[in-house]
Amino acid sequence: MAAGYDPAVPDVLIASDSPAVVDDVESALGGPDTVVRVVGAGIDVLPAALQRLPDLVVLDQQIGNMGAIASCLDLRLEESADRIDHVQVLILLDRRADVFLARRSGAEGWVMKPLDPIRLRKAAKALLAGNTYHDETGRPRQVSPAAVGTPGDAG
Repeated sequence: MAAGYDPAVPDVLIASDSPAVVDDVESALGGPDTVVRVVGAGIDVLPAALQRLPDLVVLDQQIGNMGAIASCLDLRLEESADRIDHVQVLILLDRRADVFLARRSGAEGWVMKPLDPIRLRKAAKALLAGNTYHDETGRPRQVSPAAVGTPGDAG
């Protein structure tokens, strides 16, 4: 255990090469009751997690040559080989279409960009409690068949 490490304080690992994204996530999740660590490359996520397992990993989808999906899959493969314990993963998605990839990677949650502190805090709180968080921002609205009507309806 690292010197000065308090297991009662959540440890959040952020992986992004964008200072703006790091600032947004740190300002939303950081504070005296949270330890925030930052890596600037996806390839550095696993070594940082092996050094000290975080409670939550926040992965920027577009990061260098190893993005969020590859980083999450790397963590899941190591977990399946019993080389690392399970860690909750939140992916910061650029496009709604990438929800499919986030699901397939085994991430427990995702938030759509642009980021806002309320959604980030809700997502982090849910994941730190062992739950999931699936941001609905940008999701196509479901239309009920009754609202559409049938051909030939004069209304």
